[in-house]
Formats: sequence, structure tokens, C-alpha cells
Amino acid sequence: MNIPETKSVFVAIVGRPNVGKSSLLNALVGEKLAIVTSKPQTTRTRVTGILTRGATQFVFLDTPGVHPPRTKLGQRMVKTVEDTLGDGDATLMLFEPYGELTESEQKLIEQIRASHRPAYAAINKTDFLKKSEDLALRIEMLDKLGVFRQVFGVCAAKKEGLEPLLDTLDGCAALGPHYFPDDSYTDLPEKVLVAELVREKLLLNLRDELPHGTAVLVEKFKERPDKDIIDIDVTIYCEKKSHKGMVIGKGGAMLKKIATAARCDCEEFLGTKVNLQCWVKVKDDWRDNDFYLNNFGFGR
Repeated sequence: MNIPETKSVFVAIVGRPNVGKSSLLNALVGEKLAIVTSKPQTTRTRVTGILTRGATQFVFLDTPGVHPPRTKLGQRMVKTVEDTLGDGDATLMLFEPYGELTESEQKLIEQIRASHRPAYAAINKTDFLKKSEDLALRIEMLDKLGVFRQVFGVCAAKKEGLEPLLDTLDGCAALGPHYFPDDSYTDLPEKVLVAELVREKLLLNLRDELPHGTAVLVEKFKERPDKDIIDIDVTIYCEKKSHKGMVIGKGGAMLKKIATAARCDCEEFLGTKVNLQCWVKVKDDWRDNDFYLNNFGFGR
């Protein structure tokens, strides 16, 4: 019997905030792993997505958007991107169809150049193109940087342009065993994914700046032995007492809205009934406190 040779490739997905890295990860894997909102800096940590197609296992490493950090949390997010560049066999940097490159993007491009790893670019949101020829102009501009082996046009929201991208990344895969079971799509614990679903609802329902000052921890995650239901207790941490009032809302209305939406997503993700209880606490300026950052899972 001929045993097929397996191979794997780790791909670092990088770019500035809001360019669609998490949407692309979800589209490639076919599962909602990374939360997606229109607000910048939605992704705070590295999210691993796994796709096994035939002999090849793709391991995608979604990262926070590169930006000038203003807090210790921001510094750790930028460090996550730098570390992930070193972990990938290949790098995929995302861009939008229009606009000048930011200072953070230019710095990231130079880091990619210095890594000497295979690097590719993808122009996301091609459905926003005003003229079809604009894509060719953008590709030409990125080609001239001399960093990327190939530039692709994709639309993560519509799952367009993914096959040519996957075929090319397949060429970067190295022979060897798969690092994860073939039916896996992430290595993240269920508790982490639940916390992210709750944080997504905070981002979607609260005004712009407030959600960035919140963190979510799952304190309890327990299946009932006698019923098909999981009891989940979640604590939402805010930076200020006034923020706590906004998260709870008048008569608890906002917190109930957030919890209800999160529970529905949790039930779909976990495939069972969920009893979700949400609590709100204050930790002053936790984004600049090393102890809280470590406690909330942001690592050093």
C-alpha cells in the first residue's frame, strides 16, 4: 500500500488594522474562529486556523493589526506580530485596494524583507474597486516593493480568489507529518472562543472607544451531567466605573442584549444549549498593567 506523503505549511497573516485578516482566516478555514467587526484592533492575540486539504495541512496564524501602540496592551499586540513573522514558513500581508501605505505598514514590509521567508501579498476587498484596472495598478505598486513573490486579488467576504492563493501557498509546504488532527480547524480552547464571542458583541453594541477598554474572561465552563446544557460564567472587565454603567445599561438592558446575542452564537458554535451568565467588574487602566495583562491571557 502506498502511504501518501504529508506536508504542512505555517502562514503568518499580517497587515494593518481593519484590512480583513480575520475575515480571510475565517473564509480560508470555513469556520468562524476570529471575531470580525468594523472597528480597528478587534484582534488582540494570535489566532490559529487549520485547513487540511488532501496531503497538505495549512496552519494560518492571524495576527493583530500593526499600529503605533499607545498602551502596554498595544505593545504586546505589535510584539505578537513580530514573533509570528518568525514562526511562519511563509508570510501573507493584506492590503486594501486604495490608499497610501502607513508608516506601520512600511515598517512591517521591511521586517518581512529582513526575514528572508517566502512572502506574498493579497489585496482584499476587491468588491470595493471603483474600476477593474485599479487592481492592476495596485498589484504593480506592490510588485515594485521587491518583497512579495506574487500579489493576489481576493474578497474574503465573498470567498473569492482563495483557490489561486491556496495553490501557491501549497508550494511552500514542507514534507513531514501534520501537526494537528486532520479534522481540526483551530487549537484554541473552547473557553477562549467563547470569551471572544462575548467581546465581539461588546464591540458591535458599544460606542467606538469603550469596547477597546474591555476584557472578557470565562470563569466557569461546565457541562451538566444530567442535561444537554453547558453553564458558562463570564466576567467583563472595564477600565472605569463609568464604563461599567454603559456596559450594563439602563435597567441592565445593554448587558442583556450583549449576553443574549453571545449566547446564541455560543450555542451554534458548541452545538448545545448554553446557560450564559455575564458579570461586569472594574480594573482601572488594566491595558497598562502587566499583572492584569498576564492574568487576562495576553502573555509577556
